[in-house]
Amino acid sequence: MKFSESIDAFVHDGTHMGTRGGTCRGRVADNWLQGRTVYGGMTAALCLEAAQRAVPGLPPLRSAQVSFIGPAEGDLEITAAVLRQGKSVTFVNADLVGEKGLAARTVFAFGAARASIFATHFTPAPELPGPEQSAVFFPPDAGPSFARNFDVRLAKGGVPLTGSTETDHFLWVRHQDAKATSISALLALADMPPPAVFPMFPHFAPISSMTWALNFLTDHPSTDDGWWLLESRAENAAEGYSSQDMFVWNRRGEPVIAGRQSVAIFL
Repeated sequence: MKFSESIDAFVHDGTHMGTRGGTCRGRVADNWLQGRTVYGGMTAALCLEAAQRAVPGLPPLRSAQVSFIGPAEGDLEITAAVLRQGKSVTFVNADLVGEKGLAARTVFAFGAARASIFATHFTPAPELPGPEQSAVFFPPDAGPSFARNFDVRLAKGGVPLTGSTETDHFLWVRHQDAKATSISALLALADMPPPAVFPMFPHFAPISSMTWALNFLTDHPSTDDGWWLLESRAENAAEGYSSQDMFVWNRRGEPVIAGRQSVAIFL
């Protein structure tokens, strides 16, 4: 099932929303799974869609904080509620519960634009080959199920499970669904890269994202031909955990997302 179809089936068909909150119920198609659980990017996207429907007319998304608490399995329920609605910024919480309990807790900050003396980007995109000149990242029928919903090209960095010494990785990624152009679609795509330490693994071992924080750097992110450049850079790996920086630029080299992620590693 395509991304846009999955969102429509879950959020539209199973929604009971009031003016300041409500509940969505549904299931996610198997092609969006990562092992036994829903892919983290889809989990975050569903929570964002629920939050947006809880409060009509929200300003643009500025920040997202996602905690991956447990497996998102089977029948799912998302409850969204306004935490605070100010003059320019509204905070909305959305919790996703699966058959084994709370799976994800999210907080989104939506903020109206204000006049400012600043209009500067401090993190330009690196000079790298475009997607047309970059190698296909996943071999045919390889990788996790959810990854087959994306076109992925390796611009620079390592490949998972190769014992690579690379810690900074750049992927070109786009949805295979041409209708996936919403902010929730971008959120789903932003989690696509494997954790930055995964290429350093000499063999397979479990790995799991715990927390994910993102700042959205523009009101209305857009790109050309659906392609986005994603960076994931490992800062540390010790005591069974890894910390990484993440960044997203559009095809024109404009920064659109700055993020961080904490990852549990079992190697």
